[in-house]
Amino acid sequence: MELILWRHAEAEEADGTIADHKRRLTARGEKQAKQVARWLHRHLPRKRKVLVSPAERTQQTVHALELPYEIEPGLALGTSATDVLTIAGWPDQSGAVLIVGHQPTFGRVASLLLAGEEADWSVKKGGVWWFSGREREGVRQTVLRAVLNPDFL
Repeated sequence: MELILWRHAEAEEADGTIADHKRRLTARGEKQAKQVARWLHRHLPRKRKVLVSPAERTQQTVHALELPYEIEPGLALGTSATDVLTIAGWPDQSGAVLIVGHQPTFGRVASLLLAGEEADWSVKKGGVWWFSGREREGVRQTVLRAVLNPDFL
């Protein structure tokens, strides 16, 4: 299985005047989303599922990808790391699952997959963390295939 976590691109600051789930991407965020989408288009497997948080900024981020996606209510703000893995079908789902979502959840998912316990790791805005699950000699392993940030594309 391939699990790709794509944190939403830069969004408006939370200032109390709009609901958090209604925050939109900034102009810089739109640029970040397009940069990462170009990279993902070149690398995503054909067999894939794209799941997106119901927040406005995640949907704007994934629009840059120009691929079909599903809004998954279970990926809303505050979702736990284990819920993300369950929704993704980790590690048994076949093909690839791309999830567009939020911090601090994505940092906690990365920590859980790589270190075996949740910690508050940072995933940059617009960043992608790509994991593969495999089995070697009867032992399940998690492989970190890529980490990228839009500033490096």
